[in-house]
Amino acid sequence: MNTHSPLVIAPLNENSYQLPSSRSRPGPLEPRRLAASKICAIHHESLEPGVETARARIEAPSQPSSSLNPLLALSHPRYGLPESLVKNFASMGIQHIYPWQSSCLLGRGLLTGEKNLVYTAPTGGGKSLVADVLMLKRILESLRTKAILVLPYVALVQEKVNWLRRAVEGVARDLQLPSQLPDSMRSKSRTNPSVRVVGFFGGSKTRATWANVDIAANMLVNTAIEQCTIDDLGMVILDELHMIDDDHRGYLMELLATKILSLEQSVQIVGMSATLPLLAKWLDAKYYESKYKPIPIKEYLVFDDSIYPSSTTSAFFRAASQSGVSPSPQPSAPVRTIQPSLHTELRQPVTNAVVALAVETAREGYGALIFCGGRQACQVTAHLVSLAMPEREDEMLEKRQDVINDLRSLPVGLDEVLGKTIPRGVAFHHAGLTGEEREILASAYDNRIINVIVATCSLAAGINLPARRVILHGARMGRDPIGPAMLRQMRGRAGRKGKDEVGESFLCCQKEDLEDVVQLLEADLPKVQSSMTPEKRGIKRALLEVITIRLATHVTAIDDYIQRTLLYHIMDKARLKDWVESTINELQDSGQISVDPTGLYEATALSRATVGSCMTPEDGLFVYAELRRALRAFVMDGEMHVFYMFTPVNLSGFGDINWRIFRDEIERLDESGLRVLEFVGINPAFVNRMLVAFPKVERFGRLIACRANSGKQLPEQDAEQIRTARTYRRFYAAFQLRDLCNEIPIHTVARKFEIARGVVQTLAQTCEGFAAGMVQFCATLSWGMLKSVLEHMSDRLKAGARADLLELARIPFVKSRTARVFWENGMQSLRAVAEAEAKELVPLLLLVYSQLPMSTKSG
Repeated sequence: MNTHSPLVIAPLNENSYQLPSSRSRPGPLEPRRLAASKICAIHHESLEPGVETARARIEAPSQPSSSLNPLLALSHPRYGLPESLVKNFASMGIQHIYPWQSSCLLGRGLLTGEKNLVYTAPTGGGKSLVADVLMLKRILESLRTKAILVLPYVALVQEKVNWLRRAVEGVARDLQLPSQLPDSMRSKSRTNPSVRVVGFFGGSKTRATWANVDIAANMLVNTAIEQCTIDDLGMVILDELHMIDDDHRGYLMELLATKILSLEQSVQIVGMSATLPLLAKWLDAKYYESKYKPIPIKEYLVFDDSIYPSSTTSAFFRAASQSGVSPSPQPSAPVRTIQPSLHTELRQPVTNAVVALAVETAREGYGALIFCGGRQACQVTAHLVSLAMPEREDEMLEKRQDVINDLRSLPVGLDEVLGKTIPRGVAFHHAGLTGEEREILASAYDNRIINVIVATCSLAAGINLPARRVILHGARMGRDPIGPAMLRQMRGRAGRKGKDEVGESFLCCQKEDLEDVVQLLEADLPKVQSSMTPEKRGIKRALLEVITIRLATHVTAIDDYIQRTLLYHIMDKARLKDWVESTINELQDSGQISVDPTGLYEATALSRATVGSCMTPEDGLFVYAELRRALRAFVMDGEMHVFYMFTPVNLSGFGDINWRIFRDEIERLDESGLRVLEFVGINPAFVNRMLVAFPKVERFGRLIACRANSGKQLPEQDAEQIRTARTYRRFYAAFQLRDLCNEIPIHTVARKFEIARGVVQTLAQTCEGFAAGMVQFCATLSWGMLKSVLEHMSDRLKAGARADLLELARIPFVKSRTARVFWENGMQSLRAVAEAEAKELVPLLLLVYSQLPMSTKSG
């Protein structure tokens, strides 16, 4: 999918729009309604209930009450939880726990922190609560103990922070102070016995440090070890532990876990994982597996306008495969059939099935979650479903209008597709939307204002939007088939505890893909692999970090550290030993570590700057070379050089370069910008060659393709080509940063560069974190003047404003647009705003709102 091309909702056929009737008022053309196909039951439907028959109560697995089993009450003395915490849990809907949770918590050495734990449970089975109870008990029992909770996605971090803050509200720590506790700690303990919860993630504006947080995230551990304050750490929780072979998230998780295992102190590690006993062996942990599902899930395959139970269909194809007989067209009797549609837009069976299933769910008052393979498919599907949704003429329309108003009040304005679909109770949810838009839509769905959400497959693990019915529009993510882990994530969203008696998942596919889909359904999760293997990220960063933070500074300690890695359990030992030696030699040759006369490894200023800025060794060398050049000739009479320095080295996931736009931006540069262009090594002639590499293609007088505009891939076969590609990508992204820091709204930048506004926002947030790292890099190397220049521009990047607005941008919730209106109307300082009366501020705020865009297009 081309993420650069904006979606254009056009008439779906020549009859898609009709004139109003003669009795209606004159006005704009209205989209005609689509009729969702009827889903017909077959005589044995009662054996496989769908939404229509779900009114007849389906018995969920029996749940013993705490009156029958006292251990199911968290107030039981065995758990040792304070009464205030138990009351908070009860107010959040946790009256008692499941038997498997009780059995897991009461495992020997777990509540006391003496034993590590790796456990698994189905989605919605209460997996997180076990880790939460263990963590909060450990923290509340001591005034100094801290915990780290590592989550794989930013959206989950903020959600978890809010949940934990509610859980510990008004809960005090144990104030039985030991006699040897310093007076300073005693004084602090009397005034601040509560639990502090802080989230750290890319783009976070949090300025807290290890010293003033009790529940933290991954990025503070190196500093804590280096400053010898890591002894406060009591627990580390790793969610989605099976993602440890992910090249980015998993790699950092593996680095963290290995360092914790290498500490002399006892730190309890709790991992929530899929069924991967190898990870329990690596972490020396008790392994617990639960298959309990509080909500029964019915799973179906849909193809050829028929709905089949997944279990019987899979069994049929498996038996046929084992016997060597080709499966017949009809593997088993369908439980329901979907009538073909007469609408042109719904003649494709998969699309027809998705729309029919979604509309049926909404008619019954339940929520449906549809997964599509790409952003554009999400928006088109949401539009089609909305055209077939039933009319509403009650107070729900007012609530949906409130959602539209909330979206319209955002700086990016209201997306024009969402403006059409939300009144029908449908929305889409993907990375092309900003975080604020996604939060509003998720809240509306959770409150049942929106009935149907259409999301990309890649967001399946990063969203918490359970639904009565999960519908998969095919089994691909872009052009690639989804894997078993992704399929589990998506189907695991079916069924909402407390709201549904049953959950359903429907995988809709074309008949020719059926055998591949059945193989996917039968596939096991892939074997976990270390991200430190030579084929992946390697061990260079791991070794540089442990040497720099002085966790391992000699051969024996490094050998001990390597034995703690997951890599040690899966790689040939002799090969691993040779690889470690060669990697240390490479770090020495690059000047990132040194060896003293006694054979101890020592960190250099470069390695301290690299590790302190959370960079890889390769990125650290690249940035060091760039900054050294900047020290010799920094272009100070313009902004482009600083913006280029603030652009992350790794820009994967932010799309390809649009060479036409790149050329146009170069042509607009002033003399200062052209000097930066030459200084960093951008050749305008090369940009022009990339632009004409793929000429425009026209058919019937219309432009239908222009690959040069969407981006020809830069070659990256050797080190020099990789460096060149990084330079061009960074400079192209620097144009976007420049516009954002000059108060150009996100949606305008997105439209200008033909990318999704969510991508622009993510770039800005990523650059904030990278900019902080660059400032730290310069500070570590004692480059004070360059640090001061970068710090000033970093403040502008955070504010998204010019220098004159930096003071006003410090006001909470005041964005650059509001600050500019204040400035232009005479309120040019914090004091002026503080002393202003409400009658002076309200007209200015209304002026800001009137300047917001009414509707925009998402990419």
